[in-house]
Amino acid sequence: MPTQIELARDGNISDEMERVAVDENLPVEEIRENIAQGRLIIPNNLNRKSKVVGIGRGLRTKVNASIGTSTDIVDPDMEAAKARTAEENGADTLMELSTGGDLDRIRQTILAGVNLPVGSVPLYQAFLYAIKQKGSALKMDPEYLFEVIEKQCEDGISFMAIHCGINRITLERLKRQGYRHGGLVSRGGAYMSAWMIENNRENPLYEHFDRVVEILRKHDVVLSLGNGLRAGAVEDSSDRAQIQELIINCELAQIGQDMGCQMMVEGPGHIPIDEIEANVILQKRMSRGAPFYMLGPLPTDIAAGYDHISAAVGASLSSAFGADFICYVTPPEHLALPAPEDVKVGLAAAKIAAHIGDMIKRKDRDRDRRMSHARRKLDWEEQFRVCLFPQQAASIRDSRSPSNTKTCTMCGDSCALNIVDHYFSPYLSEDKKG
Repeated sequence: MPTQIELARDGNISDEMERVAVDENLPVEEIRENIAQGRLIIPNNLNRKSKVVGIGRGLRTKVNASIGTSTDIVDPDMEAAKARTAEENGADTLMELSTGGDLDRIRQTILAGVNLPVGSVPLYQAFLYAIKQKGSALKMDPEYLFEVIEKQCEDGISFMAIHCGINRITLERLKRQGYRHGGLVSRGGAYMSAWMIENNRENPLYEHFDRVVEILRKHDVVLSLGNGLRAGAVEDSSDRAQIQELIINCELAQIGQDMGCQMMVEGPGHIPIDEIEANVILQKRMSRGAPFYMLGPLPTDIAAGYDHISAAVGASLSSAFGADFICYVTPPEHLALPAPEDVKVGLAAAKIAAHIGDMIKRKDRDRDRRMSHARRKLDWEEQFRVCLFPQQAASIRDSRSPSNTKTCTMCGDSCALNIVDHYFSPYLSEDKKG
């Protein structure tokens, strides 16, 4: 069957394109054209029908939630609960990133338990299998890596972060610049870098990129070009190694699109706020506008315990400057494996960030305008309908009910709106009445 990008290039409009057009309130021909040009993707594996989500030019910034076991905590039931929590709290997509336990079974359970498009990093499974079967990740058989990619596509994974942009050139850049303040923080990037150096071989994902693309194209799985050399410290952001990998990934994005595979490019992890716009501009310019997936990003390294707030700052700016897709960060980031409640908190921060960015990128402030009118009128039910988290807002108000139900306990009888509104309401212009 043809992929979404192949359909679009042939002038055909799929059911998925129709769905995205309705959800985003945009002309379906605009959706088709952007997919044809590689500026928009719809992660929807042919083997598993899931919620239809568009990511890319002109659309709302989408939010991904990542879950997965570790080698220290293998609790498949908790991961299933985290997946459900992510879906219930408005995640657009899910990434299943387990590194402990029966990886096939965990992945298949997650795929069966949610209706979201699910992503993965197949490199994890290949290297962990080598550790288990051969005693070392450095003995990973490249052929098995391609088998894992195929298997995960067959299972129904909708998008894959695959580290194709790490090659001999990027590793040479890393050496010549004197390594890094914060080292390498991508697990996939670290495994692949060590494997290449130890075996004195090129990255098979780069060397045989056409094979990677053909596997994903067959199942219409989105290839997310992973940034295995992303900075894990703001002091390392936008260094030569990271930008070299970005250049290669943008080249590969064009090759993959020309082969009929949907593509997106991953962006930095830790980056100061004055470099975010430049990274978005570079990626968009070099990739012909391919969707940009930002991991966080975190603009400071010292917010441990509250990294979800730090990431919200970086994500809101990323979205405003043109990033299309952001990955949430939870409070335990850098500290521990998240629990279901952490997923909920991380998603709330990321959804706020995405909305703040969309107010600029899409010039859409209608919802905020409606909230301002509802607050001026002290219309609590309308406030709850308009806000991002209505149940949370209503619960807080109900827990501290005011004696005057028109106001709240923050100001009580000293509510500024209640004091002066009747004096000025006769002068309201039509556009401010709401």
